[in-house]
Amino acid sequence: MKYVCKVCGYVYDEDKRGIPFAQLPEDWKCPLCKAPKSEFEAQGGEDKPAAEPAERELGSLSEETQGKLSLGQLAAICSNLARGCEKQYKFEKAELFTKLANQFSASVKPFEDVSPERLAAELREDAENYASLRATADADKDRGAARVCVWGEKVTRMASSLLERYLAEGEAMFEGGEVWLCTACGFISVEGTAPQICPVCKVPAWKFENMEGRETA
Repeated sequence: MKYVCKVCGYVYDEDKRGIPFAQLPEDWKCPLCKAPKSEFEAQGGEDKPAAEPAERELGSLSEETQGKLSLGQLAAICSNLARGCEKQYKFEKAELFTKLANQFSASVKPFEDVSPERLAAELREDAENYASLRATADADKDRGAARVCVWGEKVTRMASSLLERYLAEGEAMFEGGEVWLCTACGFISVEGTAPQICPVCKVPAWKFENMEGRETA
């Protein structure tokens, strides 16, 4: 059996490793992106039910989906879609998505609960929403938007995992490491040095910024 990391795509092959995945210790992490064991899924396992056909327009999402997305989530999605359009040189569409993102952002109310527990739960939900939006992009054969959604899902899962790790380890998590941010896709690494290659978008180490000591607005 093979198990795939949902963050970076690393494949754990039980036949080659000689150790069943289930027998790996619970604190085992992906050797590439350091995602926890919980972020792996079986490859070629039980078939999942087919997804319902995706709507073509953001405004035509089902009521169920609209009810799950907050204004902040919609702002992030539109912002990412704008970046996807820019990469395809579709600047008019990028401008429209940017305007939507700004409108949603302006209506977002500050969170009263900004605890790590709340943020981890919100990020986990966001990752699932990205997966639904990717289905829409795939249906429209929009490779740029689909790639943005894939990156968004992977990076969001990683951020959620880091918060859950912080809840378990506290400040000890940062001992001997620094916080590195991929400026291309947003992947976060807590290591002594930046990754040689981003596990998500594959850009080189010089695309990472050291976030230690950075002040926030």
